[in-house]
Amino acid sequence: MIRAIFLDRDGIINFDYGYVHNITDFVFMPQILTLANTACKSKYKLIIITNQAGIGRGYYTEEQFHHLTAWMCDQFSLTGSPIDHVYYSPYHPTAGIGKYLKDDYSRKPNPGMILQAQKDFSIDLGSSILIGDKISDIQAGIAAGVGTNLLFSEERPSELNGMKYELISTLLEAIPYLQSDQK
Repeated sequence: MIRAIFLDRDGIINFDYGYVHNITDFVFMPQILTLANTACKSKYKLIIITNQAGIGRGYYTEEQFHHLTAWMCDQFSLTGSPIDHVYYSPYHPTAGIGKYLKDDYSRKPNPGMILQAQKDFSIDLGSSILIGDKISDIQAGIAAGVGTNLLFSEERPSELNGMKYELISTLLEAIPYLQSDQK
């Protein structure tokens, strides 16, 4: 059984200052490297799933995104927590420019990135975990069939009423989910 921890990028991996695309603007969230290390030790694949509408809006290029992503992945590897893959969606349904103007299946809240990872790595989604800071992250995890969906937030949004997810206020609160069968 291959399990994964699906992590949103902006707001989970790094502080979300809005369209972060330069190394100088990339600040890791407290506790993310500890969480990633625990996930690796618990035999979870580390998968990043991130909407990158800044590409679609023309704020930065895919090349700039890949440069930052390579640096970010190097930082994780240096701590003994290599990222297995980064999936991204550069599209935006209303503000995208040219080929990026569409509501692509890869863009959260659609489950496309998660389902592609499941296919690429034969992941057991029911035994996997998703951590996101936005409603669309949780909606994507639920739509894909991820067993545990954790919302990193101070409050429960009313838009998720009736959906099965857990609320965490620090990233370290996710660790017990990695180390047990709490689903």
